Parts: sequence; structure tokens; C-alpha cells
Amino acid sequence: MRILLTANASYAPPRGGATRSNLLWLEYMAARGHTCRVVAGALAESAGKRAQMAEEGADRETLAARGVELHEVADRTQQASVLRGEIREFQPDWVLVSSEDLGHALLREAHDSAPGRVVYLAHTPQFFPFGAASWNPDPSATELVARAAGVVAIGHHTAAYIRQHTGREAVVIHPPIYGDGPFPNLASFDTGLVTMVNPCAVKGISIFLALAERFPAYSFGILPGWGTTAGDRARIAAQSNIAVLPNCRHIAEFLSRTRILLMPSLWHEGFGLTVMEAMLHGIPVIASDAGGLVEAKMGTPFVAHAPAIERYAAVFDEHSLPQPVIGPVDLAPWEEALRALGTDRAVYERVSAVSREAALRFAGGLDAGRMPAFLESLKPGDTFESRRTLANLSGAKRSLLLQMARGRKH
Repeated sequence: MRILLTANASYAPPRGGATRSNLLWLEYMAARGHTCRVVAGALAESAGKRAQMAEEGADRETLAARGVELHEVADRTQQASVLRGEIREFQPDWVLVSSEDLGHALLREAHDSAPGRVVYLAHTPQFFPFGAASWNPDPSATELVARAAGVVAIGHHTAAYIRQHTGREAVVIHPPIYGDGPFPNLASFDTGLVTMVNPCAVKGISIFLALAERFPAYSFGILPGWGTTAGDRARIAAQSNIAVLPNCRHIAEFLSRTRILLMPSLWHEGFGLTVMEAMLHGIPVIASDAGGLVEAKMGTPFVAHAPAIERYAAVFDEHSLPQPVIGPVDLAPWEEALRALGTDRAVYERVSAVSREAALRFAGGLDAGRMPAFLESLKPGDTFESRRTLANLSGAKRSLLLQMARGRKH
């Protein structure tokens, strides 16, 4: 198969779980003889970008060596036209449109240039053109998602969300992001930090900072991410018990310094890749009940309530993210969970063990081959709309259509 993936996000280096997941799918398919290309956004060239690519081994040349050809487009207004040219030249069997498509322009271009060959990869609910979490609701783009030849959701919660707002059934394919293991048990009740990944407003930095202030004897740590602003860094630096950890190529390097992981997200999460990664290594996780985080916790303690973002103000930060309007937070369940894990060895070790067991069972059931198998099961032009229409026909009419189709082949 010839596979073309497109998204606004940067892929060299990848930013966030969605891009890492997509790259792993593409690299898996490329290693098995499929031809894979990406049309994606580009980070501004800087010393920071070069350093991150060197740390993560994720530049264009490295991707090419793994069989993935990357076309970066720095000007987002030009990305749709570049995608059009690539579709015309490459003639892909499938165009995978990842949900990191802020204005839905890539989705529209894919449908226009490759009708019947579009598959929507549903990672991030804020970027969907539908639903209460959407930053940019768009009924016409929602219809394009519903008409796609395939829709892939990264978890069952996200699939239910898609069904609720579009009436469309999505296939659930968990990204093979965790690797094959082994996954060393990194849990330590006696040492390590209380950490958070990608501290920023939507990910619940307010809860993290409040806990760091209320537990001055605990050592905290953060791993900056795509949402972390200069203002976030200043607030972090103002608290003496928070360390800033360096970017790393392998998440286990970060988790080896983690005693307890906090995931206090306030926005609607599609799943919870970082939650699962921590649990695989035996690290207890205190997560909010935002979207797919509950699914990722697999029934293990502790899930604490956090208020959902009420709305977004028309104020944008340096990463072009809108400012969330957040209601009051009840910190009591967060404090109770952190105190229990931080002071009671038996509780810590029990939660560590059940979390690791659940995560190993989950990861052991993943199959990276499900994505190419799903794509191979589809037929270009066989849209969901046409399948639904065919399903509603009587048996006699379906037989007549089949006979007519056979007649056209001779």
C-alpha cells in the first residue's frame, strides 16, 4: 500500500502522543514493505529544535532511514496545497488525516483530492470538528469525518464520543506506543519525585502547583512539553521544591526519577498514553477523570475529580492555544491520594503492583499489525455512507446491484 499521512503538528521532532503514535504505525508499515509519506507542520528552526531532535533521534534523515518520507511545511496556509500536490504525485491508496488539523483544511483537501480514500485518525477531541470539547466546531467538516472510508479511535471512550456526536462507528486501535518491553519495575516508595508531564493550563498545572505548595517536604519534578509556556516555567521556578527535568529519548529515563505521577488534566483526553506508560513501569498514577484517562487507569486507584474546562477565552498564548476558563478545584481528593501514596508503604506497593499488572495485561494484547490490516480491509470509494445505504437495501435490491456490478466488469 501507499500511505500518506497529514497533520498540522510537527513530526521532526514529534510533539505529543498523537504524532509519536502515528509515526510508530507508519514505521511498522514501512518495515513491512508499504510506502509511507507524511505532510506535516514544521517547528521554527532553532537551537532548541536541533537539540530536541538530537536527543530524540527524530529528524528527517532518521525517519527516511526507517522508511518514512517527511515533507515539512512551515507556513500552515500552504499545507493544503502541498498536500494536494503530494496526493497528485504519490497517488496514495489511503490518506490518513490525523485530528491535529486545526482548521480542518487538510480534511477538506484530502476529501477533494482523494475522494473515497480518506481515513480519519481520531486522537485529540479538542481538534475534532464536533462535540463539546471542540475548539472549532464545523458541521461540514463533521460530515466529512462521517463520510470517511474509515475512522480510527485510540480508545473506547473516544469511540463512544465519536458515535455520540456523529452517529459514526469508529474502529478502536490502540497505538503500539509502548514497545515490546521488557518494562523494568521502576517503582520506589523511598526515592524519586512527584512528577508531571507537559505542565500547562489545559493539563492541570494549577493542581500540580497547588499540591507542590501544600506538600513542601515532597520533591516534585516536571517534564516540559508542547503546552508549557514561559509563564508556566516562571511559576514552576518560583517554587523551590520543583525540578525541571531534561527531554529524553525514552520515557523510562524520566520515569526512573519518578516516585508518583500526577496527571491532573482538565481538558477532555482521548486516552492516557502517559498514564499507561507509567503503570507499565509500576509507577502509581493519580489521574483526573477527564475523558479517556479513566479508561487508561484500568480500574486502578487513584482517580480524582477535576472540573472540566467550562469554555475557552479569546486569548491565545505563545503556542496559539486558547486560554481555558476553569472552575474551582476541590483539592481534598488530590491531597488524600498523594498523602496516602507518599506516607503508607503498603498502599504504595499495592497500587504499584495492581497498576503494573493491569498495564502489562493491556500492552500484551496490543498488535501493531491491526492498523495495516484495517486499511487492507477497506476498499477505496467504499465510504461509510455507501455501506450504510447498502445495508438498508432489501436483499433483492442488493442482489440486483451485485448483478449490475458483475455485468460492468465483463
